[in-house]
Amino acid sequence: MHRTKLIQLLHAYIPQTAQQDLCKDEMLAFIHAHPDCFERSLTIGHITASAWLLSKDASKALLMHHTKLNKWLQLGGHCDGESDVLAVAIKEAQEESGVMNIVPVHTEIFDIDIHLIPENNREKAHYHYDVRFLLQVIGDEQVIQNSEAKELRWIGKNVKALPTQEESVVRMLDKWLTM
Repeated sequence: MHRTKLIQLLHAYIPQTAQQDLCKDEMLAFIHAHPDCFERSLTIGHITASAWLLSKDASKALLMHHTKLNKWLQLGGHCDGESDVLAVAIKEAQEESGVMNIVPVHTEIFDIDIHLIPENNREKAHYHYDVRFLLQVIGDEQVIQNSEAKELRWIGKNVKALPTQEESVVRMLDKWLTM
């Protein structure tokens, strides 16, 4: 079963809040109910994978100002049928940052989130069941902005300097601060 690895990762994930516990339960129910959960063609929603990407010295994390959503977010994207969510998170981080030398800090889930993507001219409103991993740059490459981002920005550990108050981004920053 192609969903088994993700189900195991989610069972091992220990939420820090009641809200995250509900998110985990909802995500597991969604995965069990939809064998095609990794496919973008599942129009009610689908699994996505993201990265909280740390700099080489782990002193900064990379955020992108998402062009379509007009929000500051972590790097990430659609699985497009791929069930290895960690591999997708790495691939998306590479594509969106232009940095190829990226490795997982841990192979466990760093964070999860379910969020509504608003309707646009290409698709109806739907949910992203987002699985996030803690990744790190291991080389000296510079980030390269692509068309998906209005801007890429390394942020430090100062909550007041965060360019967004998006709940899930703040939550990941808080997790990083307590590591």
